[in-house]
Amino acid sequence: MLKTRAKYHLGQVVRHRKHPFRGVVFDVDAIFANTDEWYEAIPEDSRPRKNQPFYHLLAENEHSYYVAYVSEQNLVEDNSGEPVDHPDLDDLFGPFEDGHYPLHFDLN
Repeated sequence: MLKTRAKYHLGQVVRHRKHPFRGVVFDVDAIFANTDEWYEAIPEDSRPRKNQPFYHLLAENEHSYYVAYVSEQNLVEDNSGEPVDHPDLDDLFGPFEDGHYPLHFDLN
């Protein structure tokens, strides 16, 4: 049986280790759960391992807002204390407080 433990949690603000964007975690896959086409589009020397948590982020950079799918190895905690401005945040989370976003609903 595969056992994984996610390092980051829902509502947490994180940054990409290599690329200039940050985002709020809104879902976590215990292991890679995207398409082979998506994975193969990543340059081979930059492809993350598939057997680790992958995070769905409401992401932003200085130019746009989008949804990102990022491996745990490519994320770091964002300690800036700054909120994220993604327009979809209000659909899932309450107001930014103490460095994170609280969920609007209870999980099963």
